[in-house]
Amino acid sequence: MANKEKLPWDMVEEILSRVPPTSLDRFRNVSKRWNVLFNDKTFINNHKMTFQFILITSSKIYSVSVKPKVEVRELTLNTPGLKAQIPIFLVDTSGFLLCDVGNRAVVWNPWLRQTRCIEPEVNQPSLDFLGIGYDNNKRVEEIFYKTLSVYMKDLGSTDTWKIHDFASDTWKDEDLDEEKYNVTIKYNLTSVVSLNRTLYWVAYNDDKTHDTDPFLFYVLSFNFSSEEFLKFCDLPSGKNNACDALVLRVFREDRFSLLKQCHVTKKIKIWVTKNKIDNRYGGDVKWMSFMEVSIPNMPDLVQTKFHYQPSYFIDDKRLVICSCDETGQAWIYVVGENKLINKVRLDSVADPWPLHCTYFPSLVLIPGESSKPLAYNLSWPQIRL
Repeated sequence: MANKEKLPWDMVEEILSRVPPTSLDRFRNVSKRWNVLFNDKTFINNHKMTFQFILITSSKIYSVSVKPKVEVRELTLNTPGLKAQIPIFLVDTSGFLLCDVGNRAVVWNPWLRQTRCIEPEVNQPSLDFLGIGYDNNKRVEEIFYKTLSVYMKDLGSTDTWKIHDFASDTWKDEDLDEEKYNVTIKYNLTSVVSLNRTLYWVAYNDDKTHDTDPFLFYVLSFNFSSEEFLKFCDLPSGKNNACDALVLRVFREDRFSLLKQCHVTKKIKIWVTKNKIDNRYGGDVKWMSFMEVSIPNMPDLVQTKFHYQPSYFIDDKRLVICSCDETGQAWIYVVGENKLINKVRLDSVADPWPLHCTYFPSLVLIPGESSKPLAYNLSWPQIRL
């Protein structure tokens, strides 16, 4: 029998990069090579339907791609749990978006059009959801996803920390002795990241003498396998004013990056960790300066109306930021070689003060997802700027 003619592999990749994401997961069993390709972040990042930011207004949801140029797409969908109530916060963790809608959370994979609602227990009036991590400390090859949240039982009482298990759909309490860690938790969800099954976020010592004194910030972590809090490492920015932009992100998949913008000078500084992050030994973390830039007429990246922090990521040697100006208009800023390369006003984002966060698409299925594929407009209408 004559050999079947095969397409060159680079052509196969190009074809698959145009296939709707919901179909890609069904193609994993075609071959081992295809399965490996779908787990390759380079392939995901180069897919024609990929994007880097999600923006949510009171009426619409948008994705924003910056490769090779800034493009906005309106996501026309019927999302259970999101349609009835606009999220209070968005957190990009473990390949999913965690949408805090006040009385519950919605876990969302925008690429695969999947959602799952997390309902609080009856005695939990309101929860702040910090993020998603996982526990693979079992003797089986399975990942057990969990969420970490916090709430205050009574006004003036200490915080109660809760863990939700995706598999069993159950809750358990977790203790954090704030006197032991000498911390006051900062619920700045744009500074929550998930790495190595652990959540990390920015916290600070509440030891100021005067209200105008700066805070000393550092990284606090929660390991879902050991279920332990840890004062992980100091931040390179030293003491900071509460009005400064200060955002922690994952850099190159296994390191941290930190963005700071001084609210007075508007100068932007970026640090990255020198080595890979090991979730057990935060004392060994070494920071190094990555970028420092002063841009004329650069606006304050902290949204003054809601005090939201900017969203950003580092692409090779470029810094890409999503933020709003003083009127609530959303912008994309691209910085490289210590200067502003480009800035684009997102005119197609209809309403002011959109909620925004970074998001890098994932083909990871939501465990126990409660909805069928959602009714996206498969044409993915593109809005050219």
